[in-house]
Formats: sequence, structure tokens, C-alpha cells
Amino acid sequence: MSQDKIELTLEARSVTGKAVKHLRTEGVIPAVIHDHGKDSILVQGDRRVVLKAYLQAGKHHPISLKAGGKNYVALIKTIDFEPKKHTLRHVVFGAVKANEKVEAEIPVHAAYAEGNDASPAERSGFLVISNVSTVVVEATATNLPDELTYDAEKLVEVGDHITVAELNIPDGVELKTEPETVIATVYEPSAVAAANDAAGGDVEEVEAAEVPSDNGSPEDDKDSQAAENQPGGKAGSQSHGE
Repeated sequence: MSQDKIELTLEARSVTGKAVKHLRTEGVIPAVIHDHGKDSILVQGDRRVVLKAYLQAGKHHPISLKAGGKNYVALIKTIDFEPKKHTLRHVVFGAVKANEKVEAEIPVHAAYAEGNDASPAERSGFLVISNVSTVVVEATATNLPDELTYDAEKLVEVGDHITVAELNIPDGVELKTEPETVIATVYEPSAVAAANDAAGGDVEEVEAAEVPSDNGSPEDDKDSQAAENQPGGKAGSQSHGE
């Protein structure tokens, strides 16, 4: 767990419904804080500041929120982007308690031997294709790791693969993703090329995006409004379509 403290100050918000479009045109992002079943807390913040906090925290690093004269420790539960322009549209925060266990999506990265920036398979000319970029874990907010790693030195020959069970998991963190889930596999380049030709596309595009995000419905505020209308739920619920 990184000890970097991420702080974010938000203002109370009175604008709701379709009127929030006017906020966005002014560079202000509507957001909501869910706090353990209490009424949702409507807030807003500068788009650039909120986006910076998301890029730093993802959906796994606690954020020190100041809003409406109160302080909260929260995780980002959902982040909504406009599908075509990919501009930030709405954020749902979930307040957490110090001793409360929550579920979060943690980025997965390869760990290489000192002095290397590729696996033995890649150094031999093979391809390593990644299928999983994040896994779900459960831990207290202060114990959530910023990333999980696997030993890429195990990827040597065609067919070698790494599963979730082989991730380096710190104490106090419990995996929720199925252990048998394959994270990365070694392929022969010619086999990938043949599969590309047969499929008429790019097989390597199965590699997950580095920074996943929740893209909202083209119906501008439908999902955002649904999130605001419901009372705050358990902070550990990492929903993708509120």
C-alpha cells in the first residue's frame, strides 16, 4: 500500500437532474458520496482536479475528501465518462471506515529480474499476451495495495502462463478473483499472425487497456441520476453500472 495521501476538496451541490449539463459546460463535475446507507451527499468539483484525483487513486486508493464542512475517507466506486469524447461526466464516491473491509480492483503488472524490462520469453522473440489488467481483492482501505505483481521470469516457452494464484499477495489482502484466471500467456508470433489473418483483425488487441474506466450510457444522465437517487450503499460494492 502506497502511503501517498490523496486529498480532494468538493463543494456542496444543489443542482440535480438534467440541469447538471450546465455544470459540465462550466468545467464542473457533479458527484455523489454514498455513506453506509445514509442519504446520498450531492457534491461537485473542478473537472481537472477531480480527474487528477482519479488518475492518482484509481478505484483502490483511499481519498481524503473534504465536502460540505465534513471530512471523509472514500474510494471511487464508479467513474462515468461520455462514451464518444471520453470526457469525465460523473463520479460516485463510497465513504469507508478505518476497520471496514472493502472490495477494490487492483492493477496487475509484471515484475522482471533486475536489469531486464521483458520476460525470458519476450527476450527469446516470443509474444506475451495479457488477458487481465486488474483483479478484485478485499482488505481494509489502508491495506489496499496500489498494484499486484507476478514473476515474469516464469514466462519462458510457448504455452507458459501466469494465473491469479501466482500473484504476490501482501498480508491482510484477500483475493476475490478466481485463482485459476489466466493473466498472461506466451505465444509463438507466427501462431498469432495466423490467428490475425483468420480473424481479419488484431488478436493482440485482447490485451486489456492500461487504465480501465466505466463508460456511461449514451443517454446522458440516466445512470448518473440513478446513482444519486439511491441512498449510499456499502462502500465495498464496486458496481459498474449505477
